[in-house]
Amino acid sequence: MKVATRLFELHLKHAFRLSRGVSESRRNLLVEIADGGFVGRGEAAPIARYGQDVESSARAVAVMAERLGDPRFYHDAAQRAAVPGESAAEAAVDLALHDLLGQRLGVPLYELWGLDPGTTPPTSFTIGLDTPERVVEKVAEAGDFEILKIKLGSPRDREILEAVRAVTTQTLRVDANEGWSFDEALANLEWLAALGVEMVEQPLPAAELEASRELRKHSPLPIWADESVHRPADLPRIAEAFDGINLKLMKCGGLGPARELIATARAHGLGVMLGCMIESSIGITAAAHLSPLVDAADLDGNLLVTDDPFVGVRVVGGRLKLPDGPGLGVEAA
Repeated sequence: MKVATRLFELHLKHAFRLSRGVSESRRNLLVEIADGGFVGRGEAAPIARYGQDVESSARAVAVMAERLGDPRFYHDAAQRAAVPGESAAEAAVDLALHDLLGQRLGVPLYELWGLDPGTTPPTSFTIGLDTPERVVEKVAEAGDFEILKIKLGSPRDREILEAVRAVTTQTLRVDANEGWSFDEALANLEWLAALGVEMVEQPLPAAELEASRELRKHSPLPIWADESVHRPADLPRIAEAFDGINLKLMKCGGLGPARELIATARAHGLGVMLGCMIESSIGITAAAHLSPLVDAADLDGNLLVTDDPFVGVRVVGGRLKLPDGPGLGVEAA
């Protein structure tokens, strides 16, 4: 078994802003695991908020390569070999092992898991923070999507959302990325409900769990966790503070942990959304194979870039359409 890595850069169609900062490109890491004439691919999209970058991911993958055992035992191999604090690297290895297994067996992952590809949910399309005028232009570009996720967490939040609602009847979801205080969140939730927003994601900082519990008691809208949840062990602690979770492969460590996280969320009565970072079609397609198991999807990271080097899941009429090739079913563009 041979493990190889390669850095690649994705350039965004628009500068991507959220409450923590702005970026125009992302550097990700391709991981390839070759064994017996097959090559499995995975992707690390490191999360700067948690101290990760492509260099730390590459170092972690190198360590993991020495620890991996028989690639047939793919379910928790990456978890056993993982380097603490490097969840994106863990995810990349996990994805590559799943892809490798599917190729060996000649079936797509959804078939291996017994999932119906015809039951994938629609995906939302994300609109980053910007001026109200630029946000409205981006909304016009996303006319094929049933659902928009609007990033908020700025002094112009109300102006932005009112401008969006004035030009579209699409379903709106809001993501504040920890950008509000308790008082701001409480006032904003009432106002967002009046605008017909469907749900709000991570209004308060992840560290303010007690405040999130209190906010949920008074909220007219469902509140979903993102930064507050990473692994299944987080769920008992946060379950009373949220109505659902945004599961991201790069946070939880890949498809194996993601399936455990979905099952644990269901046991706690929580809704599940599949989200993403800025990723190529490798990471997005991997998550999409799980989408028949969840309530909502926000798998558009590959649609926000100009130079995706791979082709996999497509969006047809706003809904995810899985590839039927073996493993992830991803090919070079």
